[in-house]
Amino acid sequence: MTTTALDTKSGVSVVAELAAAVEPDNVLHRAEDLLLYEYDGSVARRRPDAVVFPASTQEVVEVVNIARARGIPVVARGAGTGLAGGCIPLKGGIVLSTARMNRIISIDYRNMIAVVEPGVVNLDLTAEVAPRGFQYVPDPSSEKASTIGGNVATNAGGPHTLAYGVTTNHVLGIEVVTPQGEVVTCGGAAVDAPGYDLRGVIVGSEGTLAIVTRITVRLVHSSESVRTLLAVYDSVDEATATVSDIIAAGIIPAAMELMDRTCTRAVAKWLPSARLPTDAGAILIIEVEGLRDGIDDQAASVDSICRANGATEIRIASKGSQRNSLWAARKGAFGAIGVLAPNYYVQDGVIPRTRLPDVLRSVNEIGREYGFEVANVFHAGDGNIHPLILFDEREEGALERVMSAGKKILQACLDVGGTLTGEHGIGMEKIHQMPELFSEPDLDAMLKIRDVFSMDERFNPGKVFPGPETADHTHAFGTAAVDVGAK
Repeated sequence: MTTTALDTKSGVSVVAELAAAVEPDNVLHRAEDLLLYEYDGSVARRRPDAVVFPASTQEVVEVVNIARARGIPVVARGAGTGLAGGCIPLKGGIVLSTARMNRIISIDYRNMIAVVEPGVVNLDLTAEVAPRGFQYVPDPSSEKASTIGGNVATNAGGPHTLAYGVTTNHVLGIEVVTPQGEVVTCGGAAVDAPGYDLRGVIVGSEGTLAIVTRITVRLVHSSESVRTLLAVYDSVDEATATVSDIIAAGIIPAAMELMDRTCTRAVAKWLPSARLPTDAGAILIIEVEGLRDGIDDQAASVDSICRANGATEIRIASKGSQRNSLWAARKGAFGAIGVLAPNYYVQDGVIPRTRLPDVLRSVNEIGREYGFEVANVFHAGDGNIHPLILFDEREEGALERVMSAGKKILQACLDVGGTLTGEHGIGMEKIHQMPELFSEPDLDAMLKIRDVFSMDERFNPGKVFPGPETADHTHAFGTAAVDVGAK
């Protein structure tokens, strides 16, 4: 894609046009301001040429039209918590931040729905509806920071995916702006709608098809009763066997989360109040919920299965504060890794639950092969693993080695019938393994859908699908791809 810095007819720079659309204070273009927008939670880097902060659907339309007229790519960005380089502006251009579009527009408790803008922080919605006995279920570990718009882009999950499903199961309708600057509504307040499920196509499309500007989500009643258990094991194998046995017994907990010794050791240092054991081979956090009558029987059944698989200790959170502490430990695990290493590279493969022991052994062997320690924390209930490869990017060659290790881990997932991502998305870090998961006709069908929205990859180019311009860009540092005429 090419552009000129100035419109030869009007002599107006792109920055000036953007400033007229969203007010000057809501446009960033100086190098020092752009630094914060060249990265997300992955190891990728690329600096945009401008960042804009629209406050409404109409302002998004105006920004998109300016970019379209100039031939400039646009990358939508939520809170920047993504872990696969999804919001990295690979080809420069405009980053469109939804941070100012953060209103909860309406809540309908009788119909159990809410309408929100994409910049609403995930946990803020649950905090708003909790006093009325409701919750918004998708709860990624980044829920305190990640936005619902970003969750829609990657089809995010979280610990409670096991019982409730991922984001797409809780999104009823979306309003989007297309690359042509048109406002389109897909789905709505009804549970189902006739016609093609464009809502389902756009959820999880990582910003490559359209920019989401409004979301209608499903709310659910908070459970009458909850029991949260901590089971301690000498080995990861015993913990993973427990997971399969609980499901086989016909019990579907709300969540089953596993942390290995390396991860538990880091979390224990970071959050001593959780009182996690530091000598255990693995721990499981298991949550069951339902009606008050019968919940203790279900918890007792889980307890029995845990002990039959070698649990050396089982704790039941008897108070809300204890339950909150356990979940703070689990959801803070990624951040806690900082006590062990300055950097980590996380993967997001999904495998059959019964293959967890085999794949986790392979993960640790790969870590040793490349000279890295690996911490494991993941959604054991649905086989969504998150190996964190610990490294120091200041070491020469470490970044290249860690990325090779990550690729090999994902291949181990594919080898047992798994897939490349459960919730983080493909982004720009996994695109070259897409042909190993999908056949050429499969990929061609998906590309045809993308081309219907934008033949020239106007939105978030170079993501999800491999192409000639995406090779070896996953650790690129920001070089401008477009001159927007900022002086």
